[in-house]
Amino acid sequence: MRSTPSKPSTPSRPSTPSRHSTPPTRQSTPSRHSTHPPTATLSAAEARRIALRAQGFLGAPDRRSGVRGVLRHLGAVQLDTISVLARSHELIPYARLGPVGRTTVESAYWTDTHAFEYWSHAACILPIEEWPHFAFRRRAYRARPHWHHHLPDGAYDQVLKQLRAEGPLTATELGGAKNKGEWWDWSDSKIAVERALMYGDVVCTERRSWKRVYDLAERAVPDALLHDDLDDAECVRRLVRLAGQSLGVGTRADIADYHRLKGEQFDAVVADSGLVPVTVEGWDKPAWADPQALATPPRGRHRTTLLSPFDSLIWERARTERIFGFTHRLEAYVPKPKRVYGYFAMPVLAGGRLVGRVDPAREGRTLVAKQVSLDGPKAVQGVAQALLEAARWVGCDSVRIERVDRPELTADLVRAVG
Repeated sequence: MRSTPSKPSTPSRPSTPSRHSTPPTRQSTPSRHSTHPPTATLSAAEARRIALRAQGFLGAPDRRSGVRGVLRHLGAVQLDTISVLARSHELIPYARLGPVGRTTVESAYWTDTHAFEYWSHAACILPIEEWPHFAFRRRAYRARPHWHHHLPDGAYDQVLKQLRAEGPLTATELGGAKNKGEWWDWSDSKIAVERALMYGDVVCTERRSWKRVYDLAERAVPDALLHDDLDDAECVRRLVRLAGQSLGVGTRADIADYHRLKGEQFDAVVADSGLVPVTVEGWDKPAWADPQALATPPRGRHRTTLLSPFDSLIWERARTERIFGFTHRLEAYVPKPKRVYGYFAMPVLAGGRLVGRVDPAREGRTLVAKQVSLDGPKAVQGVAQALLEAARWVGCDSVRIERVDRPELTADLVRAVG
C-alpha cells in the first residue's frame, strides 16, 4: 500500500457507529463526493485481501463469537427461499466458520432478541442494534399509506390487537395468509401484518418452517433501541459507515448497494461517514475504505469453501468481476436450456480467489456435483476440499462428480474427492 505525498490525517470520528453502540445524532455534511484527495493507493491484490478480511475469509475465524459474531461483522445476512445444500442464511456462517451445526445457526440468529428481519440489501437478517438505523426506511414506507392495495378499515388494528394478546404468530395463525385475493393472493390479515412490519409496529423475530413469525416491536426490540430518533441523514451515514467496514474497500455503487441505498444518499453523507477515499489500481471509479482496514495489512489463512450466490462477498456482480475477475450470475430463474453453470451454481473460494463453480444436489447420503467448472488444473484441489467439507456438513459421506467443463480434469477431481 503506497501513500500519496498529499496524504491527510484520518478524520477523527468520536461518534462513528459500531455494531454494539448507538452514538448520538449528528448531522451529515452534504457532498457529491469526498473533497479530500485519496489517502492511499492500493494494488488490486491489496484491495482483494482487504475485502476478503472484511468479509471474514482471511485470518482466523472468530469462533468464540460464532454465528452472532458473523452477523454483527457483516451487518446483514440475506435470506432466500432456495434450499439446495442448505438455505443461504445457513451457508453464510458456514462459509466463514466451517461446519457449525445448522440448528446452532438458527438458534444463534433468533434467540434472545438478537436479530430481526427487515429490508436491507434484500430481505435480510440484521443485528438488533441496527434497528434505529432503519428509521429512515420505516418513515418512507409510512409516507406511502396505500402501499398499492386496499386494506379494510380495522384490519390493521385487529392484527396488532391479536399479536398483543396471542403473539408471536405466523400469518396463518393470524387468520390465514391467502384468500384468493388480488395482491399476491394475500389475505387482509397478511397484508395488514406486512404493512405493520414495514412501518415498524411489528417485527419478524424468526422464520418457522420458512414462515415469518411476527411480534410487536414493543416486545421484540429492547427499549434502548426502540426509537426512530435518528434523522434520515444520520441513518444513512451510519449505514454507509457500517457497509464500508463490512466491505473493507468499495466504490460508491458497492457501498450504497450493501443496504440498497441510492447513490445520492451516499453522496450526501460520505464526507462525514469516517470512510477515507483511496485509489485502487485497475478500478476506473473512486473508492473509499475503512481506515482501520488500511491501518493493518491483512494476513492469515484463506478459507476454502463453497459460497452461496447470495453471500455478501459476491452479491454485487460488478464488484465481483472487478475484484476477482469472475463473472457470477444466479441461474435459478433462467430457463434450463439457457443455463451455463447450473440451477444453483456456487462459486468456490480457495487461496483468496474464485477458482470455479459447483452446481450441487443431494441424493441420500451423497453430495452430487451435477456440474463443475474449473479455472484450470490448480483449481482441482480447492474445489475438492470445498466439496468434501460441504458434504460432511450436510451429513453426506460421499461425493459424486457428474460433469466437469474441462473433461481432461474429471479424473483428477474424482480421485481428489474419492
